[in-house]
Amino acid sequence: IVIDNDLSDVIQVFHGKMEDITLPTDYVDIIISEWMGYFLLYESMLSTVIYARDRYLKPNTGVILPDRAVLYLCLIEDGEYRHDKIDFWDNVYGFNMNVIKDIALTEPLIDYVDAKQIISNVSPVLTLDLTTCTINDLQFQSDFKLTTTINTFCHAIVGYFECAFTQIPKPVVFSTSPYHKYTHWKQTIFYLPEILDCQSNEEINGKITVNSNDRNPRDLDIKFHIDFKGNKMLSNIEKIYRLR
Repeated sequence: IVIDNDLSDVIQVFHGKMEDITLPTDYVDIIISEWMGYFLLYESMLSTVIYARDRYLKPNTGVILPDRAVLYLCLIEDGEYRHDKIDFWDNVYGFNMNVIKDIALTEPLIDYVDAKQIISNVSPVLTLDLTTCTINDLQFQSDFKLTTTINTFCHAIVGYFECAFTQIPKPVVFSTSPYHKYTHWKQTIFYLPEILDCQSNEEINGKITVNSNDRNPRDLDIKFHIDFKGNKMLSNIEKIYRLR
C-alpha cells in the first residue's frame, strides 16, 4: 500500500512484535493503536501499547490515541434467548442435561443487545487513562450498583466499552453501547444462573473481578458476586465466567 501510493519516502514499515523490534529513533510524537478486544480487555493488545508508550512516546508532549477507555455494566431482560438456548438443557427430549447448561452459562455470549432490553442504569467499573495506566490495572476488582427502571425479570448482565480521543483539537468518543450504532465488538452478555424477579427502582449490588487466565493470558476469568434484596425475592449469586 505504501509503495502503490508513492509514500515510501514518508512512511517506513517495520515488521515484527513491538517488543522485539528497535525503532531508529529515541522518541515518537504519536502512538495510534486499535488494541481493544471484546469486553475491552479480551485478547487485548493494551500491554503492547503500554510498552510502546513507556519506551518511545515523547515525554510531556507525546500523544496516544485513543487515550481514555471506560468499561460499563447494565442489566437486561432476555427471556426468549434464555429459554431457547440455556434452559433448553433442563429437559432435552426427556433427558436432564444440566451439565451442558452449566457450561453454557459459564461462557459469556458476544452478541448485539437491543437497547429496549436494558432495564437499569449503567455503571462504570473500569476507567483507564492510557497516558498513565500500567499492566497491573488490566486486572481489577470493582463494586457496582445497578437500579432497575421497570417491573420485569433480569436475565443477564451486559458489558460494553467506550474509548475517547481527548488529545486532539476536536475530541471524539467511540462507543460500543447498545444505544449506539453496531460495531464488530458487539456487547458481552453474562447470563445469570438465577433469574431475578425485579420491581422498578430496586438495587442490585455487585462486585466484579477480572483476571487474566493462568493458562492463556489473553483469555479472561470474570467473577461476579451479586446481592439482590427485592420485594419479591432475595438472591445471592457468585459466578465465574470464562471469556475465551
